[in-house]
Amino acid sequence: MAERKGKYPTEPLKCWEKAKKIREDYYRNYATAHERGGLRWAGGAWSFDAIPAGLGEDVYPLTSEPYGASCAYNKPFSLRCLEATEKAGYARDLCAYMRNYWGSILLNEYVFGGPFPKPDFLWQDHICCSHAKWYQVVSELEGGIPHFCIDVAVGPETEINENKIEYIVGQMHDGIEFLERVTGRKYRDDLLIKAVKNHFRSTSTWAKVCELNKNIPAPLDEKTMYSLYVLGTLHKSSQVVADFYEELYKEVKDRVERGIAAIPNERCRVMSDTQPPWGFLGVFRYLEKFGCVSIGSLYTFGLIGAWEVDENGEWVHRKTPMERGVTINDRDSALRALAEWELHKPEWQHFYSPQLKSEMMIRIARQWKLNGVMLHYNRGCEGLSLGIAENRLALLKAGFPVMIFEGNMGDEREFDMTRTMSRIDAFMETLGMKKEFD
Repeated sequence: MAERKGKYPTEPLKCWEKAKKIREDYYRNYATAHERGGLRWAGGAWSFDAIPAGLGEDVYPLTSEPYGASCAYNKPFSLRCLEATEKAGYARDLCAYMRNYWGSILLNEYVFGGPFPKPDFLWQDHICCSHAKWYQVVSELEGGIPHFCIDVAVGPETEINENKIEYIVGQMHDGIEFLERVTGRKYRDDLLIKAVKNHFRSTSTWAKVCELNKNIPAPLDEKTMYSLYVLGTLHKSSQVVADFYEELYKEVKDRVERGIAAIPNERCRVMSDTQPPWGFLGVFRYLEKFGCVSIGSLYTFGLIGAWEVDENGEWVHRKTPMERGVTINDRDSALRALAEWELHKPEWQHFYSPQLKSEMMIRIARQWKLNGVMLHYNRGCEGLSLGIAENRLALLKAGFPVMIFEGNMGDEREFDMTRTMSRIDAFMETLGMKKEFD
C-alpha cells in the first residue's frame, strides 16, 4: 500500500473516547433501567424527548432510527431482523430502520446483547409517513404498550403562525397528562425546563460544530461526524449530551486554529445526502484516496442541528431562546419555545417541497466551498429521499457536479459496493481528481 501524504497535519479527536462512552452508557442504561427502579420509553429521534424527562431523572429513552442504524451496521444481525419482519408479513419496501427495529422485537434480541428491552410507554411524533405507524406496530407486537403521538406536520417554517404553534403545544399538554396517567408519576416542570434548555444547547451547538467545517482544511470528515451527531439523535435534551457538544465545539475550534485536518491530503470537497448505507461506510474512506473529503450533508447538519438564515443570507447556527432573552419559567413557556424551535428544523422542511431542500443544499454547497455533491438514492427512507431527483436538477443548475448512487441505509441486500466504487472513480475523474494511493 502506498503511503498517504499530504500538506495538512491531522490527529485523532481528544474527546472521541468520551463520545463512545456516552453512546455505550445510553444503550446500557436503557436496558438496565428496571433493575434500578427506572422507566423505559421508546420513540423516534425527532420525538420531543425533553417532555418525558419531567417524569424523573431515572427515565431512559431508546430512539428508533439510531437503533435501526446500529442493527444495520451489524450485517448478520440485520439480515436476520429483515427476514423475520418479512416472514411476519411486512413489505420489503417499508422504512429499513423500522424493519430492523421490528425484526429485533420479533427475534427478541437486543443488538447490544440480551433480550429486547420492552419499553414502558411509547412517545413519538409524526411528520414522516412511517412515524406513527412504526409505534402502532411496536405496541401491538409488545402486547399493547401505551402509545402517544404528536402530529407536527403543520407546514414549513415559512408558514408558521400562532394557530399552528398552539395546535402542537396543546398536544404536548395532553401528552403530559398521558405520561402521568400511564406511569402513575407526578410530573415535574423544573425537570422539563432543564431538559428543554439542554435541547436548545445541544441542537444549536451541533450546528456551530458543523459551521467550522467551512474552513479549509475541514477539521472533521463525514464518517467521523456520524459518530458525533448520533448523540443528539439519542438524547438531545440530556445534560451529558449538551455539555459534550460544547466540549466538542471547543476542540474542533482549536483544530481549525491550529490547521488540523480531517484528512491530510484534502484537495477536493463534497457532501452527501440522506442516510448513508450503514454497513458500507468504507465509501467515505475510499474518497480519501483521491484527496477528497466529504464535509457532511444536510442530513448530518440538519437532522439535529438548529439553523437559520442571517441578514446576509448565510446559513448559520440558530441562537438559543436563552441567548435571545426569551423567558422560560413554567410548563407552558417551555413547551411553546420547544414547539416553535422544532418547527424550524431543516430536515422537516423538505417534507413539504423539494425546492426547500434544494435551497438549503445549494447554500451548503456554496458556503462550505464544495466541488461536487453525492446523492444517495436511498430506497430505505422514502421520507428523506422525497424529491431527490428534483434536488439533483437544482444542484446541477446551480453549477455543482452531482453523482448519484442507489442503495439502502439499512438493507445490505440493496447496496452494490463495487458498482458504487466505480461510480466514485468516474465522478472523481470528472472533477479532475486522480487516486493518490491504493
